Amino acid sequence: QVQLVESGGGLVQAGGSLRLSCAASGRTFSSYAMGWFRQAPGKEREFVAAISWSGGITYYADSVKGRFTISRANAKNTVYLQMNSLKPEDTAVYYCIADVRDPADWGTPGGLYDYWGQGTQVTVSS
Repeated sequence: QVQLVESGGGLVQAGGSLRLSCAASGRTFSSYAMGWFRQAPGKEREFVAAISWSGGITYYADSVKGRFTISRANAKNTVYLQMNSLKPEDTAVYYCIADVRDPADWGTPGGLYDYWGQGTQVTVSS
């Protein structure tokens, strides 16, 4: 069993930065690939970024590539999402997920994943 707790969301002006953290419980954190999804009001959930269990491979949605960076610290059971040059369209609830599959094998954002966090709100004002 893995529990995920996100933090670091908030209100920021366009062009600003935020760093989200996702703390995981359990001793098998390093066995899971980790990722971030987001969902804005009235919109479908979308993939943001993912990182392999070792941290050696990362994946990004085109909409955030070059602005967001995902990283993980297995010794701290934590995954991070550094978000720079934020835009109003980045406003959403951000969810952390853990899954035993490699992110290259993940399905659609609406599919099944092993564990989800409760989400953290990110609001970017124009």
